Amino acid sequence: MALVAGGTRGAGRGIAVQLGAAGATVYVTGRTSGSERSEMDRPETIEETAALVDAAGGRGIAVQVDHLVPDRVRALVARIASEQGALHILVNDIWGAEIEWDKPVWESSLDTGLHTLRLAVDTHAITSHFALPLLIETPGGLVVEMTDGTDEYNASHYRVSFFYDLAKASVNRMAFALGHELAPHGATAVALTPGWLRSEAMLQAHGVTEATWRDAVAHAPHFAISESPAYVGRAVAALAGDPEVARWNGRSLSSGQLAQVYGFTDVDGDRPDAWRYLTEVQDPGLPADVTGYR
Repeated sequence: MALVAGGTRGAGRGIAVQLGAAGATVYVTGRTSGSERSEMDRPETIEETAALVDAAGGRGIAVQVDHLVPDRVRALVARIASEQGALHILVNDIWGAEIEWDKPVWESSLDTGLHTLRLAVDTHAITSHFALPLLIETPGGLVVEMTDGTDEYNASHYRVSFFYDLAKASVNRMAFALGHELAPHGATAVALTPGWLRSEAMLQAHGVTEATWRDAVAHAPHFAISESPAYVGRAVAALAGDPEVARWNGRSLSSGQLAQVYGFTDVDGDRPDAWRYLTEVQDPGLPADVTGYR
């Protein structure tokens, strides 16, 4: 029984579908439904994600929720408790924020920056507040805090802007704190990052599809290390199926790292290790070469 909070598109959709492929019932939440779009104004909907979960072999249940509204989240968890009686997996993947790139704090829009923090941090805290009492009723629960960048990488790299950097560091720390609070209840919390994700928006930005993504390497050579949303989805499914998942409690993890441990692959059969590639190839300014990193 899983809740993927922020499962409309991107990593959230990939996670929901792969949990469905593992046989889970997945509540898929987000602001964009067939009748209403969020401020991101993207076409993907929670209903589409739920249908993909069904097609993968699970059961998808779409629920429109703004996770900044405590009463809506409280009602969501009450519904899960009423309909299912348990919650085993919580994935906090809520984001959907406008990003101001490469601007110091004094040049950034304060309204945009604070809204970014609310969407990236407050939503996760609100959802955990209401969902975790149900999750800890059953020993072995798993909480996945989705972020961008491992703790190790983010500790030594400036990430995009003051507000973005702060948001992602906060989510990584959430997993650390939740790990301490959940351990006595037999539950596990981790922070998890994909690599360069081929989300719907990223594919659109590069003018390619999932089937033709390699065409983008001509103008963005390092895109060769990119991965599909299914890859991080398979990472979550592997964690959920691991009877010794507590070994990761409070840790910051990546899809590429977990692929080496659990043996899953991306949809093309590769195992891209983006964060090692960024550190050893892209950031030092070396020519794009994914040999040994996929």
